[in-house]
Amino acid sequence: MTPSPDQPTTFPQGQTPQPGMESGPKKKLRVAAVADLHIGETSHRAYRELFERVHEDADVLCLCGDLVNFGKTVEVENLLEDLRSCRIPMVGVLGNHEHECGQPDVVTRLMSEAGVKMLTGEAFEIDNVGFAGGKGFVGGFGRYMLSSFGEDSVKAFVKEAVEDANLIENSIRTLRTERSVVLLHYSPVVDTVIGEPPEIHAFLGSSRLAEVVDRYENVKLVVHGHAHRGAPEGRTARGVPVYNVALPVLRTLGDKPYRVFEV
Repeated sequence: MTPSPDQPTTFPQGQTPQPGMESGPKKKLRVAAVADLHIGETSHRAYRELFERVHEDADVLCLCGDLVNFGKTVEVENLLEDLRSCRIPMVGVLGNHEHECGQPDVVTRLMSEAGVKMLTGEAFEIDNVGFAGGKGFVGGFGRYMLSSFGEDSVKAFVKEAVEDANLIENSIRTLRTERSVVLLHYSPVVDTVIGEPPEIHAFLGSSRLAEVVDRYENVKLVVHGHAHRGAPEGRTARGVPVYNVALPVLRTLGDKPYRVFEV
């Protein structure tokens, strides 16, 4: 079946896009995505091959957070040793693990200095495709999403989730491209966290993120990480494809340490 021009084309882990496979009048951009590398203090050249080879399959690489374990400077330096071998543009968001040491701004700065376009309220355009997003936050899905009611601590928690969703919406709103990709760390839909214990679903993402995505028709693809035992893909209420690109999930699909889409 020929994919709709408005939907990304995905490829099995063992197959990569070949010339002539594009559909529709617009040139497709090959977008690779991965999350949850969890590089530690003693990790050296652990993912050098990933960054060296991804240009063979893609035009842009999306990094969806939890690339290091605790956000320590030495971990980021180990990541950058590998990341500097990447030959294509990179766009990234932080994950919760990059916040653990209390220096997410340092991690963002180091990543930016290494050439990664970090999404913290900004948006970028690469070859007529927009890239927007941010880390996202927790809170639950659908009727089980936490509401701002009761104790001040609960209200503060929900306020954080709402402000984070607003920041992501601001980055999407600035784009004027007909095709846009949203990067998150937390999931916007429950579909891609199924497989994780139901008791922790509320800590893996929030429907607030999907509500933001669905307000913008130019968003054609969402990629996220975080849910190591979640499902590979799902959709928002409007039908926007959502893909869980956490490395443990990708390993269940094949040997390739990233997933490739055409947008």
